[in-house]
Amino acid sequence: MDYRREKVIDLGVVVLAAVLSAALSPVQNTGNLALSPEFGSGTMPFGTLTFTSPLLFGFTWVVNPVSLVAIGVLWWRRRWPTAVAVVAVAAAAVTPAVVPLVVALFTVAVLRPPRTILTVALLALLPIPVYFLMNPYASGVRIASAVIVAVLIAAAVGWGLFVRSLSERTERAEAEAVLRAQRAQGEARQDIAREMHDVLAHRLSLLSVHAGALEFNSGASGQETARAAAVIRESAHQALEDLQVVLQVLRSPAEGPVVDGTRPQQTGLAEVPGLVKESQDAGMRVDLDMWVAEADGPAGISGLTVYRIVQEGLTNVRKHAHGSPVRITVEGGPGDGLSLEMSNPVGRGAPRDGIPGAGQGLIGIEERVVLAGGRFSHGRSGPDYVLRAWLPWPA
Repeated sequence: MDYRREKVIDLGVVVLAAVLSAALSPVQNTGNLALSPEFGSGTMPFGTLTFTSPLLFGFTWVVNPVSLVAIGVLWWRRRWPTAVAVVAVAAAAVTPAVVPLVVALFTVAVLRPPRTILTVALLALLPIPVYFLMNPYASGVRIASAVIVAVLIAAAVGWGLFVRSLSERTERAEAEAVLRAQRAQGEARQDIAREMHDVLAHRLSLLSVHAGALEFNSGASGQETARAAAVIRESAHQALEDLQVVLQVLRSPAEGPVVDGTRPQQTGLAEVPGLVKESQDAGMRVDLDMWVAEADGPAGISGLTVYRIVQEGLTNVRKHAHGSPVRITVEGGPGDGLSLEMSNPVGRGAPRDGIPGAGQGLIGIEERVVLAGGRFSHGRSGPDYVLRAWLPWPA
């Protein structure tokens, strides 16, 4: 809350307490609204001061200096709520100062911990039983007055606790909103990393293979060199286009990217043969068997996940088992689901130079498969490394 606004509110509280005390002065100064009725001696500072205001049509305010002090210290109720409450309790014990007492107890209930609240509340109630122990034959009016004061104290504390709970609930909701925003940002960053890895790692690994072949084949003819350079240029161009698509997807994840009023085609099972063809053109030995009821495969996330699995598998073979033949089998249909198996002999030696990996590709693929409602496994099976996946294909 703004500092100036706080001071305006504090001033308003002091003025309101003074007005209410003036309005209740005829009742309070009979001793009917005090923690310890008839405790004062009638002499200063426990005596009364009388103020008559012509501006208020001759309204008379009967009050004593101690009550004025209790009202005045309410100005510091935010800064020292416990000390102000103790002053108000002391004032209410010797003079009729119920209004500043109620305000001070309310402030303590809002700002201080439960132990402090309980201590101050008991301190405020203590003069009432002490008075009746000292005056066992007090009249019924005094008993009613004590009950009213006790109810006011309980109401002030209860209302303060209610306001405190509303404030804590608001703060908790704001904190949860911040956590949700941070969680959403984290998920967005994971999506960025996953998409960047899945889309660009494949293209860049192809670039590395072609560039490596061009570098080490120094005796190639001019025509072969030009053809290899054209393949590198085309792969780089395709990588830039894929990067653009990824960035557009991240800018509008709910609706998909828009380019010149059209949306790019959804990647899926139908694009797997083209993906394999790219690897074959780069010199890899890849055999693809597809036995599916529909060439386009399942729409949505299942088809995209199959494409990503093949893409990640081919990238890993180029990194870790360069030269190994790859066999891919895809089969299934609506209602039966889509099964994928991808295997290659385990590579020997270190990963291919110049093609680093983060080691997170298969983790990301597994997350994709789980989110699609499927199953995924990978690991050695005899001399081969095998990826297996099953994905739902709605009928």
